[in-house]
Amino acid sequence: MPVRTLARDLSAVPPGSVVRLQGWVHRRRELATVTFLVLRDRTGLAQVVVRPSGTPSQVPPEETVVEVTGTVSANPQAPGGVEVTEPVITPLTDAAETPPVELWRPALNAALPTMLDHAAIAWRHPAQKARWEIAAASLRGFRGTLDAAGFTEVCTPKLVGTATESGANVFVVDYFGRPAYLAQSPQFYKQQMVGVFERVYEVGPVFRAEPHDTVRHLAEYRSLDVELGFVRDHRDVLAVLREVVAGMADAVRNSGAAGRLGVEVPEVPAQFPVLHFADALELVGAPSDEPDLAPEHERALGEWALAEHGSDFVAVEGYPMAKRPFYTHPEPGSGPDGQPGGERWSNSFDLLFRGLELVTGGQRLHRYADYVAAIEARGEDPASYNSYLEAFKHGMPPHGGFAIGLERWVARLVGAANIREVTPFPRDLHRLVP
Repeated sequence: MPVRTLARDLSAVPPGSVVRLQGWVHRRRELATVTFLVLRDRTGLAQVVVRPSGTPSQVPPEETVVEVTGTVSANPQAPGGVEVTEPVITPLTDAAETPPVELWRPALNAALPTMLDHAAIAWRHPAQKARWEIAAASLRGFRGTLDAAGFTEVCTPKLVGTATESGANVFVVDYFGRPAYLAQSPQFYKQQMVGVFERVYEVGPVFRAEPHDTVRHLAEYRSLDVELGFVRDHRDVLAVLREVVAGMADAVRNSGAAGRLGVEVPEVPAQFPVLHFADALELVGAPSDEPDLAPEHERALGEWALAEHGSDFVAVEGYPMAKRPFYTHPEPGSGPDGQPGGERWSNSFDLLFRGLELVTGGQRLHRYADYVAAIEARGEDPASYNSYLEAFKHGMPPHGGFAIGLERWVARLVGAANIREVTPFPRDLHRLVP
């Protein structure tokens, strides 16, 4: 019995060789004198020809898992220029039921609710599957870039004992009879680990109990978090972000999935165009006291960056301190009359990708006394943050970091109108199954 041959490797097998294929019946086409079986495995498609000596009944229904043993024959019209003839077809499962979506069609034309309801089947479609291959390539680029820059991958808890970082927008769970919360971010932990490794990153789920019902929000998504020590300010963080995004883009560009989907992978500029928040408001014609950028502002800034700089990216720095978490470092000299204290702006940024917020980051406070003052200014007791603040009592370097939303990145790359199109099993305001 020959070893298994994958579809992508079939073209390298000499004609006349006997091969063994395993996969799903992707398509069954019955003609007057011949039946074609298109077999799908993890690497692609292979064509199997059942001649009159065989019968159509030899070919099980679509999506049945089969093993095919046969002879390789040259055929320029077949995928890869070869096909398998004189097959022996052995079903490895019972005959499959008709799938809820037509997986053999070049494009998956099912409505989004149908795709989400039958996600385990819809994701078998080659074009849909390629979307997550884009995500997987992005993760390889993310990890590879950071590993090469001396970062250490860490894993932090997703069940936490307090909700002090994010207020009420957390999911409460019963933890052995007492309340616990699903982590909205690994922020506290990755900062503490800077005190151990200096440079850390994590890939993991985060949970947001915010009742958003939009095409760009999920209640659970994959966050690519980075934190690094010994920075001068947020611009050092932004420089690392640039290298990370470039590494992710290169990995996508080099993946076969990008070519199959026709993805337009962005060219990452040597430096991101940067606008101060106040200048961004003026550019989009928003009032100067606006506390944040609205989606239409982000789109306008994306168009500006493309027109003025030829860039799919633009960083907006200096967001108002009032809109940033308490651990955010203020922009020096932005207080009243340029004096320390009461700074209006922050050393933080958002990175917009094709007119959509993709990344939030910045410089953090690193002195214990500054944390105590910032927490008390929020009307809270620093004692409730004792486990977090312990690291700062014992010396923490100036540091900062950022977080990238994986699903947003992929949705923007492939031009998906809804983030759920690139999320295998999305969790949102309405959906908890499948």
